[in-house]
Amino acid sequence: MKNITVIGAGTMGNGIAHVFAQNNYSVSLVDVAQDSLDRAVATITKNLDRMVKKEKITEGDKTSTLNNITTFTRLEAGVKNADLVVEAATENVDLKLKIFKDMDEYAPEDAILSTNTSSISITKIAAVTSRPDKVIGMHFMNPVPVMKLVEIIRGYSTSDEVTNIIMKTSKSLKKVPTEVNDYPGFVANKILMPMINEAIITLHEGTAGVEEIDTVMKLGMAHPMGPLQLADFIGLDVCLAILKVLQDGYGNSKYAPCPLLVNMVTAGKLGVKSGEGFYSWSHGTKDLIVAGNFKK
Repeated sequence: MKNITVIGAGTMGNGIAHVFAQNNYSVSLVDVAQDSLDRAVATITKNLDRMVKKEKITEGDKTSTLNNITTFTRLEAGVKNADLVVEAATENVDLKLKIFKDMDEYAPEDAILSTNTSSISITKIAAVTSRPDKVIGMHFMNPVPVMKLVEIIRGYSTSDEVTNIIMKTSKSLKKVPTEVNDYPGFVANKILMPMINEAIITLHEGTAGVEEIDTVMKLGMAHPMGPLQLADFIGLDVCLAILKVLQDGYGNSKYAPCPLLVNMVTAGKLGVKSGEGFYSWSHGTKDLIVAGNFKK
């Protein structure tokens, strides 16, 4: 396992590319838009500069990491030499299925195909390929360079050999891989998203305000950040998509998204990525609570 291809240059994709490159893997970063690739490399450079300033790495380490990354706008070219492909595109099932069909066609026959999906069935994704035994989930946490956990999700047909390889590879990234089975939301989001949704319901019903809800969970439950701030970081559109997967997968109304969440996503209030969610954001920094937008 030396040549890694990462599909998608967004927040998760550039973070995954960063950690592989920093650990001496050769990384091909693929995105259809060249400006997205440029932004991804700029973000990785900025994060490496921060690590140099904190003396966690040297200038030589930074240079080596950046030299390990090559960008591509064509998937066929980006995956042709891959030992492992990590798909990190938008959390949209139709898009992921198309990407996996293309990956299966163009990647080497022995390449492992993985997805960073946070909720979509690995078995369903694997079924559109000719190598379901070589398809697996690698669910990294955001921000990828910082967070230690990787959920390793076995599909129905994922082989023991592939699972062992991915567990070992994750450890080589100085991550802590945890094997889970293929059910909607896996472990992290099956537990996390109902909590975030309940926090939004609590706000929607007028029990407490944004800051009050987050303060209770931070100081009372020892969470590093409150659920509403976390939702802003994840992206409210992503939270909504995951809740819909949970609701469809389990057929249970307890996963039904709060109407406030639906309305905010419809209005384009997606959190940090749009500059406004439950909080107002300026240059990625939480400034103040958004007022007046949380009525029934």
